[in-house]
Amino acid sequence: MDFNMKKLASDAGIFFTRAVQFTEEKFGQAEKTELDAHFESLLARADSTKNWTEKILRQTEVLLQPNPSARVEEFLYEKLDRKVPSRVTNGELLAQYMAEAASELGPTTPYGKTLIKVAEAEKRLGAAERDFIHTASINFLTPLRNFLEGDWKTISKERRLLQNRRLDLDASKARLKKAKAAEAKATTVPDFQETRPRNYILSASASALWNDEVDKAEQELRVAQTEFDRQAEVTRLLLEGISSTHVNHLRCLHEFVESQTTYYAQCYRHMLDLQKQLGRFPGTFVGTTEPTSPTLSSTSPTTAAATMPMGPSVADLAPPGEAALRLEEVAPPASGTRKARVLYDYEAADSSELALLADELITVYSLPGMDPDWLIGERGNKKGKVPVTYLELLS
Repeated sequence: MDFNMKKLASDAGIFFTRAVQFTEEKFGQAEKTELDAHFESLLARADSTKNWTEKILRQTEVLLQPNPSARVEEFLYEKLDRKVPSRVTNGELLAQYMAEAASELGPTTPYGKTLIKVAEAEKRLGAAERDFIHTASINFLTPLRNFLEGDWKTISKERRLLQNRRLDLDASKARLKKAKAAEAKATTVPDFQETRPRNYILSASASALWNDEVDKAEQELRVAQTEFDRQAEVTRLLLEGISSTHVNHLRCLHEFVESQTTYYAQCYRHMLDLQKQLGRFPGTFVGTTEPTSPTLSSTSPTTAAATMPMGPSVADLAPPGEAALRLEEVAPPASGTRKARVLYDYEAADSSELALLADELITVYSLPGMDPDWLIGERGNKKGKVPVTYLELLS
C-alpha cells in the first residue's frame, strides 16, 4: 500500500511538472525542443494519410450501402463480433415486386411477360451487386479499417509518449538552467565590509547545496535526453512505415477497381440480354452509320463478349444504303397480314422503325429471316419495324 501511494505521488508530480511545462510553452515563457524537419514531414504525412483514409473509408461505405440505418446496424454487429445478417439488395427487391405484379396482372399478357423478363434481369443485377459489395468490403474496406484501428492507434500511442518525453526533457532543461543561475548567485563573493561573517558562512553552505542540485539536475537531464532519443527513434520507425501502408492501400485500390469493373461489366451484359429479349438491340440499323451502343475497351475480356453482335436484323438483308429503299418496297407475304393494337407509345430509334401511339391500329406481318421479336408494321403509306412486345395482335 505504501508503495502504491509513493508511486501515485510520483506520478502526480510528473503530471504536474508536464502540465506546468506545457502551459509555459503555450504562453511563451519556456523553451521547447523542436523536432527536425524530416521528422515533422513524417508527422504531417501520417496525419494526412489518416485523415484521407477515414474520408475514403466513410464514402466507400456510403457507396456500397447508401442507407445510413443499415450502416449503423452493420457497425453494431461488427462491434458485437456477430455475423451481419444477409440483406436483400434493392435490385432483388424490385425483381420480387415485378414478379408478383406479373403474377397478379396476368403473366400471359404482354405487360406481364415484360415484367417477368425485367424481373429476372433485376434479380441478376441484384446478385451481381451483392457479390461486388462482398468483394469490395473484404479487399478494400477491411484493409483501410485495419490501418485505422491497428497501425494508427499504435502510432498515436507512441506519439503521445514522445510528447511526454519531450515535456520531461524540456522541464529538466529548465530545472538545470534555474539551478545553475541560483548556484552562480550563491557563489558570488560577498563584500566583507558590508556582510557579516555569519552571512558569508550561510552563503558558502548555500553554494554547496546548489552545487548538489546542479549535479542532480544534470543527471536527470541525461536520463530525460536518453529516453527522448529512444522514443523519437521508435516513433520515427513507425512513421516511416506509412510508406508500406501506401503500397498496401495501392494494391487494395487496384483490387477495388477490378471488382468494380467486373460488376459494371456484368450489369452491362445483363442489360444487353434484356434488350435482346425485349426487342431493342444496340447496334447498327437502317439509316445509321454509327453504333448506338457505348464503345467498351477491347482489352477487357469480360466486356468484349458483351459487345458482340446479337443477331441479324432487317438491315442485314440488304447492302448498306439500299436497305431503307428495299424496306419500303417489301410486299406483304402471301400468308397475309394481321391487325394489331398498339399498347404503349414507342419512339422509333431510327428510320427503319415505325413510331407508335398507344391504342392505334396498324397492319403487321413478318418476313422470312426476321427476328421473332420484331414485325413489319404499316400505317397508311408509312412502313417500318415494330417490337412485338408493344402490340396486341388481333384475330
